[in-house]
Amino acid sequence: MERTIFEAEHDMFRDSFRAFVEREMVPRQEEFEKAGVVDRDIFVQAGSHGFLCPEVETQYGGVGVDDFRYNQVIAEEVSRANLGGAGLAMTLHNDINLPYLTRLATDDQKARWLPGMVSGEIISAIAMTEPSVGSDLAGMRSTAIRDGDHYVLNGSKTFITNGINSDLVIVACKTNPEETHKGMSLLMVERGMDGFERGRNLDKLGQKSQDTAELFFNDVHVPVENLLGDEGMGFNHLVTGLPRERLSIAMVGVASAQAALDWTVDYAKERHAFGQPIGSFQNSKFKLAEAKTEIDIGQAYIDKCVLGLNDGTLNADEAAEAKWWCTEMQKRVVDSCLQLFGGYGYMMEYPIARAYADARIQTIYGGTTEIMKEIIGRGMGF
Repeated sequence: MERTIFEAEHDMFRDSFRAFVEREMVPRQEEFEKAGVVDRDIFVQAGSHGFLCPEVETQYGGVGVDDFRYNQVIAEEVSRANLGGAGLAMTLHNDINLPYLTRLATDDQKARWLPGMVSGEIISAIAMTEPSVGSDLAGMRSTAIRDGDHYVLNGSKTFITNGINSDLVIVACKTNPEETHKGMSLLMVERGMDGFERGRNLDKLGQKSQDTAELFFNDVHVPVENLLGDEGMGFNHLVTGLPRERLSIAMVGVASAQAALDWTVDYAKERHAFGQPIGSFQNSKFKLAEAKTEIDIGQAYIDKCVLGLNDGTLNADEAAEAKWWCTEMQKRVVDSCLQLFGGYGYMMEYPIARAYADARIQTIYGGTTEIMKEIIGRGMGF
């Protein structure tokens, strides 16, 4: 499908980033998979090439280009390279965590944290999910009670991406435990704060190179100046940031499905059975045709949403539609593609096997498919 969303500068950026990925990340993917974490120097190298936080103002070390198409290029290239968690670490940093600071941080907070995020010396995470609370953010139990010029933070979080590597964690907690939505705030917790502990690096089905950890807060004294945004407005701050997060996940869904289809088309032309390429059988052609059609439909909608995010018109319902449909489509396409690989598709030495495992989380994090449909239904007046 011909796409018209990108301009010459995006193509140049893609060429540069693709070269970086193939030179610095792809050769080390097996190393990262075995370690369960991406080496921190990848962030520093990415920062030195201008691949981190491009929308940050020049006074804080960024290039001041607020155009989500650059984020889209990064998502597409890490998916094309089948980097799984290694790519997610970067997209989480750029697409999901950064906007909380650019939108909510004071000038002093920006001066403290943004330069390091741009350079890759500060790796970020966001901590919302708790062991007993999934999509129901208002039910979280972590508390931060103000005591003079500090908040005393107690609680735990789980499934936190970049949980091991992170230097700066946006923690959602209750500053007023008597309230639900109105009692929530966002605190910036920094590496080395007393009482801030990391649990185990969780052993996951897929995205093996992405560190995902439990975090524990035991009487952590967080300075009041580390409050991000307004006290009691944390839920609203999160809701405002979720459409961009969900679009980012949906972008990866379409790009990963496209990568899987590309590998499978090549394989279906080379692999022979009964004296002919397996792609020449009617069932193979039909499956590949279905995948191509679904990907093209998803890509057209994603491109529309990216332009909507750029001009400020993307709404929560549209992002929810993109997230649920594109990630469910990713699962369908990757599953069909693996089937065409036959027994080889079950072998981890083939990229389709890793893509299959990596895809499963896509319909869960960032809000499950069921929650996305609930959001859309409410938007319809139900």
